[in-house]
Amino acid sequence: AAVVTKTLIDDIETEREGSTLVIRFARPQKKNALTLAMYERMNAALTEAAADKAVRAVVFGSTSDTFTAGNDLGDFMQAPPTGEDSPVMRFIVNLARFEKPLVAAVDGRAIGLGFTMLLHCDFVYLSDRALLTAPFVDLGLVPEAASSLLLPRRVGHLRAAEILLLGAGVPAARALELGLATQVLPPEQLMPRALETAAALAAKAPTALKLTKRLMRDPAAVVERMALEGGHFVEQLQSPEVAEAIGAFFEKRKPDFSAF
Repeated sequence: AAVVTKTLIDDIETEREGSTLVIRFARPQKKNALTLAMYERMNAALTEAAADKAVRAVVFGSTSDTFTAGNDLGDFMQAPPTGEDSPVMRFIVNLARFEKPLVAAVDGRAIGLGFTMLLHCDFVYLSDRALLTAPFVDLGLVPEAASSLLLPRRVGHLRAAEILLLGAGVPAARALELGLATQVLPPEQLMPRALETAAALAAKAPTALKLTKRLMRDPAAVVERMALEGGHFVEQLQSPEVAEAIGAFFEKRKPDFSAF
């Protein structure tokens, strides 16, 4: 059996399973809400995986029954992204440019970036209790990670409008129907299935895989959209709409946008 080493740094657990790197969100006490330190750690892990010939695929997962609640709003508002060099922006660009297969094993809730990052994965396995949500507009923000381009392309404009404009949650069965998931499984079968797919990919010709993925994904157009979204996102962060939405979030009340 292959030697398995787990490392936990900054609430991100990394583990090598043969030729697969597994990256898990490991901040269960905060529903795996993402901090700047977590993004930095994932950026480092992806950079290492890209350079390491022995790594043939990357699997994203979590150590608990929540995938991730998205950005930790407290941490996020203390040091909001100001441009392309912020850890968040670097992470999404890393995802878009990552040349090896990306596999996601999503249990429970995937909110905000937890949802939009799945659009960059080549295989998405959801547990039957998974729920995907993109609450950007509810927070006075715009979608990120090129989801404004990738989601309508994947599910059509009208369905994307339900998800991005209305903020409607997408349960696992619906996600499968819309083409947002590869397969829906009981929670205990999730990671074994993801690792099985990663192992099957590891046996394929790596350059052929890489080129095929690039042709399917067109990273240049995706990164261009990320920059466009990022500009609006950074502007909106300074807006009274966001101040009201974040205030309402921490005061546990409904935001009131009637004055805007």
